[in-house]
Amino acid sequence: MANAVSPLAPKSVPDMPAISGVRLATAAAGIRYPGRTDVLLALFAPGTTAAGVFTRSKCPSAPVEWCRAHLKPGKARALVVNSGNANAFTGKSGRAATKLTAALAAKAAGCPATQVFLASTGVIGEPLDARKFGPVMSGLAARAAAGGFHGAAKAIMTTDTFPKVATATARIGKTRVTINGIAKGAGMIAPDMATMLSFIFTDAPIAAPALQRILNDTVTDTFNAVTIDGDTSTSDTLMAFATGAAAARGAPRISKPGDPRLRGFRKAFATVLADLAEQIARDGEGARKLVEIEVEGAVSKISARRIAMSIANSPLVKTAIAGEDANWGRVVMAVGKAGEPANRDKLSIWFGGIRVAHRGMRDPAYDEAKVSARMKQPKISLKVQLGMGRGRDRVLTCDLTKEYVAINGDYRS
Repeated sequence: MANAVSPLAPKSVPDMPAISGVRLATAAAGIRYPGRTDVLLALFAPGTTAAGVFTRSKCPSAPVEWCRAHLKPGKARALVVNSGNANAFTGKSGRAATKLTAALAAKAAGCPATQVFLASTGVIGEPLDARKFGPVMSGLAARAAAGGFHGAAKAIMTTDTFPKVATATARIGKTRVTINGIAKGAGMIAPDMATMLSFIFTDAPIAAPALQRILNDTVTDTFNAVTIDGDTSTSDTLMAFATGAAAARGAPRISKPGDPRLRGFRKAFATVLADLAEQIARDGEGARKLVEIEVEGAVSKISARRIAMSIANSPLVKTAIAGEDANWGRVVMAVGKAGEPANRDKLSIWFGGIRVAHRGMRDPAYDEAKVSARMKQPKISLKVQLGMGRGRDRVLTCDLTKEYVAINGDYRS
């Protein structure tokens, strides 16, 4: 894909330190995109624990089914990710492709196939020829080295316009540990989970059940609080891998998710996921505006989330923002259709920090020129106060432009 880089792309990219116990390599297997890397192999040190959260689609991809079937022991030695083909809606051939891919990676990594995890992204419904991994897999294993996270993020892109990486550090006991993350996602983005692939790597010594709980707790207000177009993918995969290598430097081994020594780690972990989630919103297909939606005064957080998503997924709201129009009438529509408690005469709405509607009608101090100027900014904040209770929530989305239609109209071409 040769898409122009999104104007909302981050202005700087962090240096991604190596994670002890993680080695990465990429290759061009010719899955779909000629002349670019399209397969990632990650190799993990013995003892690496794994956790995962996957799509809630009732039509999941074959790799999602593979990962679910092998996640319970919580042990990982390898990860294979390909772009260009989702290996979804591919029937028996899809399951055979996952089995062959895992066998090839297991042989190259010297581990059981049950400790190999898989993810695929790209076109749905086209058979994946896993034999293409054969000629590159041994070379991937031989070249795998510490670092290389930028290249890894690039290899898993489809309609993304920039690779997505994030990093943070924290202390467990007196030992500093590192958390790195990569992600891909630009379209077919909606919870649960947000439609994307993301992989988190850390050298922290955390048991699989604790890592799984941390992942479950963190995804709600990060990846599950992002939507581009309201469409949930067949292939959503978020996995975390903890090598435990920091134990050699004195980090205590953590077995319980509620261990108070994890407080800083949890915060750093959430920072990485939130950063990646925002990058996905910034790279929404055809996006020109990053949109932050805050709903306050709902009867509960769950109600606030549903109302926020109703606004974020409304094509009318999103196209109005693309046209730099603070059309509060469309926001009122989206609030009203959400099916959650709301009172028209208590409703207030802000665009870009400027109140445009108050208690069920246009704000008396509304100034069209002032609001129009604010709507030209690349990031738009939209706040709704319901006046019904204390529930509040925040989600991220983007505008809906002609480019979104062009990208998706040509996707299989």
